[in-house]
Amino acid sequence: MKFFLFSIPILIGLAQGQFDPNYVPDRNVIVHLFQWKYTDIANECENFLGPNGFAGIQIDSPAENVIVTEAQYSGYPDRPWWERYQIVSYKLDQTRAGSYAELADMISRCNAAGVRIYADAVFNHMAGLGALMEGTAGSTGNSVIRSFPDVPYIITHFHIPCGINDYNDANQVRNCDLVGAPDLNQALSYVRGKIIDYLNSLIGLGVAGFRIDSAKHIWPQDLQAIASSLADLNTAHGFAPGSRPFIYQEVINVGPEAVSKYEYTDIGDVTEFLYSVSIGGVFKKFEGHHLSELANWGQPWGFLPSNRALVFVENHDNERGHGAGGDLILTYKDGKVYRMAVSFGLAHPYGVSRIMSSYDFTDTEVGPPMDANQDVISPSINPDGSCGNGWVCQHRWHQIYSMVRFKNVVKDAELSNWWSNGNNQIAFARSGRGFVAFNNEGSDMSVNLQTSLPAGTYCDVISGGKDGTSCTGKSVVVQDDGTADIVIGAAEDDGVLAIHIDEKL
Repeated sequence: MKFFLFSIPILIGLAQGQFDPNYVPDRNVIVHLFQWKYTDIANECENFLGPNGFAGIQIDSPAENVIVTEAQYSGYPDRPWWERYQIVSYKLDQTRAGSYAELADMISRCNAAGVRIYADAVFNHMAGLGALMEGTAGSTGNSVIRSFPDVPYIITHFHIPCGINDYNDANQVRNCDLVGAPDLNQALSYVRGKIIDYLNSLIGLGVAGFRIDSAKHIWPQDLQAIASSLADLNTAHGFAPGSRPFIYQEVINVGPEAVSKYEYTDIGDVTEFLYSVSIGGVFKKFEGHHLSELANWGQPWGFLPSNRALVFVENHDNERGHGAGGDLILTYKDGKVYRMAVSFGLAHPYGVSRIMSSYDFTDTEVGPPMDANQDVISPSINPDGSCGNGWVCQHRWHQIYSMVRFKNVVKDAELSNWWSNGNNQIAFARSGRGFVAFNNEGSDMSVNLQTSLPAGTYCDVISGGKDGTSCTGKSVVVQDDGTADIVIGAAEDDGVLAIHIDEKL
């Protein structure tokens, strides 16, 4: 499989897109706290995410969803993760994450901690209840329920039932039922109004924006009409008057097909799935690929322009084998090479960065850790700051939250002083503010390189950090001419070294 073969004309217009993530100053990274409860998210904002400079959190769909149990729906596990995407109304007090009051409290507390909230918004479809009852989630037809009285929607608010069998047919992709879920007709003013009211209710609570689930399956003109009609952000939560909700849209497009990611760039940012596939392929050395190829990382790879791309090493779908990428996708299970890829993404200036933080799984359908009552179990916090109770919490890994700080420190500094050995050792600077090096070979890296940094001794943030007047991990001495000896042993726990101006002794 080739994963960066083609180029597509860039079609960026001047429509009223909503591209500002509304971060608190000097913060840059969104973390998806996948399947977390609201009370746990609020605590994490105050105790960890805020103090460590995270910019925002993507939360799962807050709308009421089907409760899926094996007893009710044969062939499915109890409370699979995807039940949150099977919504039956726009009520905000009917999910495993918590009550309306807990949602409101979480948003308020996170905003106060400098951490913005982005809600996963599902409105391409409603729950495919009939298909689930039949145990055939890929089916479609009149057996699927198309009446949702708590909105209310009735059958005339949906497209005529049909299945998606050909992704080279844009009409099928946008008008037919996605894996059996009845497809809403967003061209109808009534449907748009219900969606806008739902999203505005979340804006009123203080969210900073939305991830639009299944945006690829919604006509762009309908999505634009919805996005442009949303209320301004709530100034009571620290947003400037006139601030617009940040929009980023799920559009899986890694190869030529009928629906293009470029059709959505006038509306807001777009999830760049080709980034995820490509970075995994390079760090896994797929078909002989190597890190030196990353010299022109970004748009030349067939990616969206940097100011239109929401980027990630993995997301909740492709880490489970769904969507594009297959075995090329890196996940927390890949250990060292995964941490390297996430570090590279946070060190590089391309795109808006989102990282994944989830729970351990072997069954790709299983939901978060739960007790005998099917209530979600909270993450426990170990003495070293990592998580327990079945939670992975990648955002709490020292290497990852240290690179979040790195990204905050380097800000928009130019990428400079690129170096490679022509294979799997690379390095680059963020001019005058930071420097990072990677060793993905089976041999040691030891080379003198230009860091662009002022002379002095710096603490490597991957192996440790600054503690008063000393380093808890490796140190790097930058000479008067900006050069330094960079050493990363092949046997080290991490194949990354990173320094920045805030870690100068």
